[in-house]
Amino acid sequence: MHEVIQIIFLHLPEIRPPEPGAVDLSELEQQLGSITGYGSRCMVDIFNFLCSLLNVGDVAVTTEGYGPSSSDEDVQLFTLVLINSAIELGGESIGWHPRLLQLIQDDLFHHLIHHATRSGPLVLSMICSTVLNLYHFLRRSLRLQLEAFFVYVLLRISSGVSGPQLQEVAVESIISFCRQPTFIVEMFVNYDCDPIRHNVLEEIGKLLCKTAYPQINGSQMTPIQIHAFTGLVHIFTTIADSIESTAPDTSDDKENYKLDMSEYEPALDRDPPEPDSDTWVEFVRKRKFKKNKTMIAAHHYNKDEKKGMEYLKFANLVPTPPEPKTIARFFRYTPGLDKQKIGEYLGDPGEFNILVLKEFTETFDFTGVILDTALRTFLETFRLPGEAQKIQRIIEVFSEKFFDQQSSGIFATKDAVFLLCYSLIMLNTDHHNPQVRKKMTEEEFIKNNRAINEGLDLPREYLSELFHSISTNAIALFSQNASAPKELNANLWSELIRRSRIVDPFIMCDFKHELVREAFATISGPSVATLMTIFDYTNDEEIRSECIEGMISVARIAQYGLSDVLDELLSCLCKFTTLLNPYSCTEDTQAEFNQSVKMRMAMLALFTIANRFGKSVCAAWKNIVDCIIKLRRIKLLPPFGIDSSNGSATLATAGSTTTMHNKSDSGVIFPPLHNGLGTSRYVSGMIGRFSQILSLDTGAESMINLTSESEVNMKLMQQCRIVNIFTESGNFSEESLQHLGRALIFVASGKGQKFTSVGEEQDTIIFCYDLLMTVTSANLHRFMAFWPQFHEAFATLSQYTIMSPYPFPERAIAPLFRIATKIVSPPHDKQAEEAIFKSIQVIVAIENTIDMCYDTIVPLVKTLIDEHAGSIQTPFVWKTLLVILATSGRNPQTFDDAIETLNNLVTGPHLTRANYMFWADAAFNLGVHKATPLDKSVMILEMLGKSIHPILRWHKSSISDPNNNNTEGNTDDLGSRLTPYHLFMKLVTDLAKPTLARREEIRNKALIELKCCFQIAAESLDLSPGSCLNCFKNLVLPTVDNLYQKTIDYFNRHNMERETISMGGTFREAMEFLAYFYALFVTQLWQDDDFLTSWLFVLRRMDTWIKTYYGGDCTMEIRAHIPLVLKKMLQAMRDNGILVPREGDPLWESTEVQAKWIAPTVIDELFPQ
Repeated sequence: MHEVIQIIFLHLPEIRPPEPGAVDLSELEQQLGSITGYGSRCMVDIFNFLCSLLNVGDVAVTTEGYGPSSSDEDVQLFTLVLINSAIELGGESIGWHPRLLQLIQDDLFHHLIHHATRSGPLVLSMICSTVLNLYHFLRRSLRLQLEAFFVYVLLRISSGVSGPQLQEVAVESIISFCRQPTFIVEMFVNYDCDPIRHNVLEEIGKLLCKTAYPQINGSQMTPIQIHAFTGLVHIFTTIADSIESTAPDTSDDKENYKLDMSEYEPALDRDPPEPDSDTWVEFVRKRKFKKNKTMIAAHHYNKDEKKGMEYLKFANLVPTPPEPKTIARFFRYTPGLDKQKIGEYLGDPGEFNILVLKEFTETFDFTGVILDTALRTFLETFRLPGEAQKIQRIIEVFSEKFFDQQSSGIFATKDAVFLLCYSLIMLNTDHHNPQVRKKMTEEEFIKNNRAINEGLDLPREYLSELFHSISTNAIALFSQNASAPKELNANLWSELIRRSRIVDPFIMCDFKHELVREAFATISGPSVATLMTIFDYTNDEEIRSECIEGMISVARIAQYGLSDVLDELLSCLCKFTTLLNPYSCTEDTQAEFNQSVKMRMAMLALFTIANRFGKSVCAAWKNIVDCIIKLRRIKLLPPFGIDSSNGSATLATAGSTTTMHNKSDSGVIFPPLHNGLGTSRYVSGMIGRFSQILSLDTGAESMINLTSESEVNMKLMQQCRIVNIFTESGNFSEESLQHLGRALIFVASGKGQKFTSVGEEQDTIIFCYDLLMTVTSANLHRFMAFWPQFHEAFATLSQYTIMSPYPFPERAIAPLFRIATKIVSPPHDKQAEEAIFKSIQVIVAIENTIDMCYDTIVPLVKTLIDEHAGSIQTPFVWKTLLVILATSGRNPQTFDDAIETLNNLVTGPHLTRANYMFWADAAFNLGVHKATPLDKSVMILEMLGKSIHPILRWHKSSISDPNNNNTEGNTDDLGSRLTPYHLFMKLVTDLAKPTLARREEIRNKALIELKCCFQIAAESLDLSPGSCLNCFKNLVLPTVDNLYQKTIDYFNRHNMERETISMGGTFREAMEFLAYFYALFVTQLWQDDDFLTSWLFVLRRMDTWIKTYYGGDCTMEIRAHIPLVLKKMLQAMRDNGILVPREGDPLWESTEVQAKWIAPTVIDELFPQ
């Protein structure tokens, strides 16, 4: 028999299909017959015969799931061998012959599915082998049949419902399918991404995870668990290899995988484009995305219909406003929907509901189907409501659809269909309701349906067939089960065959990295959980090594935009290291590390994955950093130093120092880079190296040859290459970098940490900030991509007080200044400058920071300004630096450094128009503070006075080159907007403020410096009349008037005689300053239109001053001094020809009257008759 099959089917591949319309089937049969001696009809007959042999008898089902081997089973095995041979020989050419292909699609597959669930392990194994061959050669024409085989056979048996032996066969068969080159991606594309198909690949992955999941009682893994586990690892490796071989270099960015589903896309409900099309991958991904969202909508709908409909609109799964067709498709093809709620909606009398019902019915094809089969298919999709009117509406629409598609012409009208449907429902209730004792007979049923077909009877044979069908097989009118049937009954198979004639063919495609990534995402959760549980509970080192291989494969996949999966993987590994156990002391952790191979393997896997795939790690950095800190505390972390100048790190080993460069040296875990870095071959080699590292009895380099546990641990930790994580962070994604930095900042702040001593805390903090400095140095080229998130972390921590002997501001201020030093160094970046100093500003603003850290802050500011003043570009940075300097420099220990820094600026080349105002503010705040010693205050006032010289220099520069707004290397706009006059006004305003200080020496020194500044300005600054009058009205005169008011205030207080006399002396000096200013600028003042008004105001104030009583000698001294001041001012006006005795002159007449009130003799002395 086998030879006959070979003879007949051997030459089938040599027969090419005819061109359409070129040769008819009879000619093809003649051609085939001339070669083999047999035609295709013979092949069809042979296949029919072989299929009939499969039905020789069913094996009895026992508690084990199958009966003992029998002759019938031997026949089935032999038959399957013959069928396999025919398929292997015929291959793809079977698909060229429609009748042969149809036989395979219908009869053969139906028998295979039927007997697979009723036979023993051998038959099941042979059936799976046959289906595997069919998949290999003919899957393009077997899309629905393959789905049915997986859903109703392999997945069901693999769940264990048919016994452990059949389960093992089914699991092995699934793994065999998974080993096919393109099986994974093709299953995902054809089924998981199809809105109306089962999620076959997802169910396979979940089933393997469930099967491989170990028992927690510590027992060894069973063979079937090991098979499932091996299959899982193979799936991971296959996906990882394919995604790395097809993904471009930039595909690890999560943004590359985002889908735009901001609006409803009706194209997703139509036929997909060809796989070679540029839009095919995106189309498939969007369909899968829509399918997932539809399942969420179904969940909401089952809880609340309104919320479900709202979610459909929110997720853009239906158009706005919703169309009946889209709602109907949602009800028809969404698994898991509550069938009762579907029935209630379809039976509702609303206009839109009726339209949905009609569209829902249009999704069925009843062509060539007998009425009871059509009714069964229709009613299986929802639960028929109990209200008679709703049932009537639903049956009416169904009857109309069935009548339009009937091919036999039995029914004359749709009313006849409607009446017969009602009769069938009544018959079904009568025969299958246990409460009905007297059952309807066939004659009664036929009699009840007389003359319903427009007055005529329906054929008796037809009614009899319907009666027997209903009486033997009930229609599930009120089923609420939303899951798929456990068995593929005849009705479902008939529907499947009908749909297979119109469904799109099986899509054959190669791996696409976007698709296999999505495929893995569907099973990632249970996969990681299974891997981790097996690793945790198994005692088999080989299985643990295979677990690590699976973990690395998962990481290879997760690096492509699945950071949450990678985070979960690494977090579990952190847990297995036991370093995160808060109740474990240092000694216990060290002892466990020395004894536990699992802990060491977890450690190696953790840092191997963190090094290799750190660019995609996000939330897991918190746990990883905690593990590193714990390793440092228990003295297991190799000592390494970090050079903040270039971001490199050195690893200290047994008397030598090795520099860790950006490219890893060859080592146990990281061999030199080669083309196979992402392949499974590379992973296998890596796992071998894991074993080599952990081996205690092989090789010259094995750890058994090391003399102590400390050397063993040092060797192991060196292989982890922990420092490389930070020095090579320049390759991390922005999101990963942000999480890493935040983790370091929070640990450095003491958040969530428990320290046993202050020394341990301080060492940990310094270490964390060293790492943060290393990370920042490695990423200076994209500083603004990550620092705003770091700043948020600092700002968050600044709002919470953490009780510690080593406060958070003190921890953070020095590292931030170190980073700032790097930022202000060329090449320049204004945004980066401002960002780092905003963080410094946040830290300094914390309460008591200046008091705690002044001795640290001032040297840092001084060094930064002295060494990098020429590189600072933004006014914000200057303002921040100088404000910090002024506030922290008030302490006696820091006065000298602060004053020296300010003096270096004013005497050096780096004081510019852009930073002068901030410098002046800093000098003023430092000089007039009550804690500043007198000599220091005087020194600062002198410094302020000398700052007039840079202003003159800028004035001369603007005159010589009026179009040049360059602010001496500073490119900011602020310097160009500030004219020398603005800066001069800033200077004299700041000098005028100390004239009200409590210490007389400071007041008098401020007046002296004011005189000097105005004298220099009169000579070189070319002040305009308006500017001079502005100075007079808004600065000089208010200064004198404020001193007058201050003197009065002191006089009115008790026991303030000394202060009154002191303030009165300064008041007299101020009036001298008034006269001096007036003499210098009287010509410019006179040229202004407001001169007369201002002059009369001065005379009125003098009149007030001289009439005020200041007490005792002070009054006499002030009253004696005012006429002298007035005389000097009048003399200056006379000498410049401004005040001339002239009748009718308002200036002269007003002055003469006012002056005689103040000093009656002054006018006569200066203007004798």
